[in-house]
Amino acid sequence: MKHYIGAGNPMHAHFESKSAYRAEHFSWAFEAGVGTITLNRPERKNPLTFDSYAELRDLFRALYFATDVKAIVVAGAGGNFCSGGDVHEIIGPLTKMRMPELLEFTRMTGDLVKAMRHCPQPIVGAIDGVCAGAGAMIALACDLRYGTPSTNTAFLFTRVGLAGADMGACALLPRVIGQGRASELLFTGRAMTAQEGQAWGFFNALHESDALLSAAAAMARKLAEGPSFAHGMTKTMLSQEWSMTIDQAIEAEAQAQAICMQTEDFKRAFEAFAAKRKPVFGGD
Repeated sequence: MKHYIGAGNPMHAHFESKSAYRAEHFSWAFEAGVGTITLNRPERKNPLTFDSYAELRDLFRALYFATDVKAIVVAGAGGNFCSGGDVHEIIGPLTKMRMPELLEFTRMTGDLVKAMRHCPQPIVGAIDGVCAGAGAMIALACDLRYGTPSTNTAFLFTRVGLAGADMGACALLPRVIGQGRASELLFTGRAMTAQEGQAWGFFNALHESDALLSAAAAMARKLAEGPSFAHGMTKTMLSQEWSMTIDQAIEAEAQAQAICMQTEDFKRAFEAFAAKRKPVFGGD
């Protein structure tokens, strides 16, 4: 199984353009600063394979250095988001592996979430239909999530005999929907309805299926037109401040804001305000 574990060192891709990236195990499109990832195995509800896990991880790692990509949309094809790990291509082989290989796999899946959280671009999830297992974790790793009235999100790990603690679920989910609600979902593996997800703060909004992708893309374009360096700083601080005291967080934000005040975008915003026009940000 060594073929799916590659190092994927993003240092090899310093400030490399990803607008023309060619994906092998999902689809990638780029327009106006927005990169769109579409999981595209609709006949199986877009399950993940060893290879798609690894390619997603490596792409998100490389996006750290892709200054042409300002925002990202993650979606699924055919009316579903992602059904999790492919039963035949992942679950079956895992039952035959020994501990070193199993740990190598579980670390790789966690590395995908880390890469999504570490890349500076805001990630908008367009989440329709089935969103289960690792698919639910990819959705959770997004910065913003849009669903549809029929979206069902299930962290179903206990239903296959595993812990609810997978890919960072026990850290991320309580921070989004609260400890009690997260505990229920992670212990039972039951599906969270779209209406629950919106009421609990998992979804930022719900849209009809035929309007979902356009709504997510519109938000991504809006973010891409904004001050991308500052957006990256916001994402960094949202993650880092989880482990800080209030005093530490306030000091960290003072330093972060002082850094942003040195950017050209800060000057552009002032000049646009003084001239009573909309600022055009450059990301520097």
